[in-house]
Amino acid sequence: MGVLRIGHASLKVMDMAAAVKHYENVLGLKTTMQDKAGNVYLKCWDEWDKYSLILTPSDQAGMNHVAFKVERDSDLDDLKMKIEDWGVKTTLLPEGTLPSTGRMLQFRLPSGHEMRLYAMKEHVGTEVGSVNPDPWPDGLKGAGAHWLDHVLLMCEMNPPEGVNTVADNTRFFIEALDFFLTEQVLVGPSGDIQAATWLSCTNTPHDIAFVGGPKSGLHHISYFLDSWHDVLKSADVMAKNKVRIDVAPTRHGITRGETIYFFDPSGNRNETFAGLGYLAQRDRPVTTWTEDQLGSGIFYHTGELVSSFTEVYT
Repeated sequence: MGVLRIGHASLKVMDMAAAVKHYENVLGLKTTMQDKAGNVYLKCWDEWDKYSLILTPSDQAGMNHVAFKVERDSDLDDLKMKIEDWGVKTTLLPEGTLPSTGRMLQFRLPSGHEMRLYAMKEHVGTEVGSVNPDPWPDGLKGAGAHWLDHVLLMCEMNPPEGVNTVADNTRFFIEALDFFLTEQVLVGPSGDIQAATWLSCTNTPHDIAFVGGPKSGLHHISYFLDSWHDVLKSADVMAKNKVRIDVAPTRHGITRGETIYFFDPSGNRNETFAGLGYLAQRDRPVTTWTEDQLGSGIFYHTGELVSSFTEVYT
């Protein structure tokens, strides 16, 4: 039993045509289907399931839900009991609630974010296939993102009032979903308040992360690239397409990742992320960043925080 990996993110967008153009031409995703409600489904070239991104028409930006894939359908029943024993209400959604997807276990995190777990999604294969494949397909657009890598969620945090959904979400993911903690930021007079956490269910530095803020929301969804050179190229693609860049190419201290942050036309933040950083393992010591070194943790080169990075999210 267990969570395999991130499966998809569902985002609200205000201009569907502009959003599809952005994710296809800037990030290099491919549209695989559109449903009667006008929702558009996309995937990256190196993903084998039918979609990893859902765009839904809305009058505001933000996230509908994020979904993780589990190994077997029976895991949903086991996880339902574990999650409800933890004190979180769940709903089993029938097969077909989302197209080409089996039944899903739906619930909300202590922070209020909607999560879903599923075991089955239609398999369509990567763009290079599984028999004698080339290292990449011809005709890649934009950054040529390989796959949806992770999400970072902003979580309501007000320690004087006893509210810290970063810590609550972290305990839930470890105790109910069997993720493990890779890195954390500790703040406060005694240095014991979890202000941000990075968790994994695979061997990458993070499959999901939580950062404290005045209210809950989506900070970013991230797409994997091979190398620093590819991150730089993605910045060139963004400049050519007049994409609003939030943070120019740099390196994180946290996760050691190479990164650039930017916005889709609705204001949802994206990231292209390269470098494994390190091999995440359950017995690897947790990396802790202290409040006085937070700038270097986020932006290693300058050691300075960018105000929009923590203040702007959907």
